[in-house]
Amino acid sequence: MGRPLFNEILEKPATSCIIGICSAIWFYIQKKNIGYSHVGLSYETSIEGHHWRITTSAFSHISILHLVFNMSALWSLGVVEKLGPLGLGVEYYLQYTLVMVVLSGVLVLGMYHILIQKFKLEYFRRVTAVGYSCVVFGWMTILSVKQPSSKLDLFGFLSLPISFAPFESLIFTSIIVPQASFLGHLSGIIVGYAIAWGLIHGMNNFWAVSMLGWIAVVFVFSLKRSGAYDFNFLEIESVTDPSLPSVRFLGSGNGRTLQMSSLPVAGTELV
Repeated sequence: MGRPLFNEILEKPATSCIIGICSAIWFYIQKKNIGYSHVGLSYETSIEGHHWRITTSAFSHISILHLVFNMSALWSLGVVEKLGPLGLGVEYYLQYTLVMVVLSGVLVLGMYHILIQKFKLEYFRRVTAVGYSCVVFGWMTILSVKQPSSKLDLFGFLSLPISFAPFESLIFTSIIVPQASFLGHLSGIIVGYAIAWGLIHGMNNFWAVSMLGWIAVVFVFSLKRSGAYDFNFLEIESVTDPSLPSVRFLGSGNGRTLQMSSLPVAGTELV
């Protein structure tokens, strides 16, 4: 007989929270009837300054099956949180989840750029990627290197040897789900190997919090400048050099403002 779910949740607190966040976002998107094109990541929207989509695309899902499949795989991969003796654990899990969300999104955009600019494949200009699979494939890859004897359990009945799971899953999903983002999944695998092999290393709580802070700043400013959401307390104005932003925070009631100006210087796919 399996272990009580409550005990499993206590042993995988970070995984449980992420599953809760993704599920809550999916319910919100369904309730508000928000289309995936409004939250997904695409080349066209990125060059228009919608950098906030790197974050929203990762935590959004198109359908309940899309959500269940990704969260089922993530739940199995949450074993990373229990592997503190191997140098993994909860902190490692949270720190490098943050890295994978950002880098896999940037890598996908880089791949789109090369395919569009170098190979003139205009199709990828319109492709919109959405889903948490980039991170799922990343953790799958890290586990295949750090704990090759592990197995990936899906839906409680499908079990795959973790050592082959990344590329097996990459091929399987591309065949079974035609609209699955091959490049999105591949980007997760690439970032996963970079972390597992130590090419990306040195993350600690200080750098994780700093990175989270910068993500929040970029998220808010790009959301404001793209016009996707109106932050009434924040204005972004151009100064002498239009490329340099001036930021003004507006107070309420007394009309006072705190202004910070830069000084001019010389010179759809599922993942």
